[in-house]
Parts: sequence; structure tokens; C-alpha cells
Amino acid sequence: QVELVESGGGLVRAGGSLRLSCSASGEIISFNIMDWYRQAPGKQREFVARVFTDGTTTYADFVKGRFTISRDNAKNTMYLQMNRLKPEDTAVYYCRRPRDGLWGQGTQVTVSS
Repeated sequence: QVELVESGGGLVRAGGSLRLSCSASGEIISFNIMDWYRQAPGKQREFVARVFTDGTTTYADFVKGRFTISRDNAKNTMYLQMNRLKPEDTAVYYCRRPRDGLWGQGTQVTVSS
């Protein structure tokens, strides 16, 4: 059974950094397009970033230049490096495999002002 597990969330001050991880069991992450999404309180879940199987990436406009999505194939893990965090980045962050809509359980990121 394939499972996605996020980690790395926490509380950070505005301007700080966090790195989120998404590890996959039962599946080779490099064989898949993989996404990061987030959901803030009272808001819909929104797309943050995508890494394609060839390693190319795409980002939502609101994180361009601040967040970097990457993948370590040897560790079967995807990352989201988040720099220059803002209070409006506060949300639960999820990884997703769009091929079948598989989601992880999410990890909370809270950015204080």
C-alpha cells in the first residue's frame, strides 16, 4: 500500500525558513509527477509547486523566488524548501501524487509576524 508522509512543519518567525519532506513508501517517487499543496484556515486547498519526472518544476506565483521543490531519488523523498516565509504562508502543507489523487496527512506550518 502506497503512503505519503509529510514532515518538517513547525513554528517560525516571518523571514525564516523551513524545509518540508514528503517520503513515499511502496512507490518510487521519481517515477511520478509530485505536488505540494497547502490549505490555510477557512480557505480552499491550493496548489503550491510541482516537480515533473524529468526534474523540471513549476510554482504558484505567490511562492516563486521563495520556495523550491526538489526530489532526492536515493531517499525516495520530495522536499519543499521555504525561505522568506510570511504570515500568509501559514497553512497545512500536503504532498500529492496527481496520477491518482493520493494525499499525505499534512504538516502544519505556522509563521508568526
